[in-house]
Amino acid sequence: MNETEIKFRVPDIASLAARLRQLGLEETTPRTHEMNTLFDLPGHPLRNRGDLLRLRKYGASWVLTHKGKNRNYSGPHKSRVETETVVADGEKLEAILRALSFEPSFRYEKFRAEWKDEQGHVLIDETPIGNFGEIEGPPEWIDQLAKQLGVEPKDYISETYATLFFEWKQRTASPAKEMTFACVGEPEGAL
Repeated sequence: MNETEIKFRVPDIASLAARLRQLGLEETTPRTHEMNTLFDLPGHPLRNRGDLLRLRKYGASWVLTHKGKNRNYSGPHKSRVETETVVADGEKLEAILRALSFEPSFRYEKFRAEWKDEQGHVLIDETPIGNFGEIEGPPEWIDQLAKQLGVEPKDYISETYATLFFEWKQRTASPAKEMTFACVGEPEGAL
């Protein structure tokens, strides 16, 4: 399945939530803690070819995700093949991955709320480096909803959270090695 999305910075979460409600989107998951661990083999062959293998703990649920290389060759949206499966025991799956020589390569955490309508999803992410929204769905719907939210195409972000973290780290000269609240601190002033 292809995932097509954009990210954008969110200066005011309450205002964004109110606007989504006005536009008829429904909150399907309230603010929930999420911890993500990316895995790779020695030498980072997955990252080098643009693939991602992620184990996510979202509330009490675990999900394993593979994302293929970004397949969007034109336009402002990021589009890539995404395959996910729910995992019964994330700690055991991590042990299996480690036994197969996969090692954690990056960790990031956030609080996420999910909104949807019949065409797609909007995600509101509170991260240690600031607040972001994601709009996922058909490209035309993404652009239409973004416009209704006051998000211009010039404000679209297609980078991963890992890329955003390392750009933030360079800008701020932070010694943090992962994008967690324990390493970075609270997001005030992070934008």
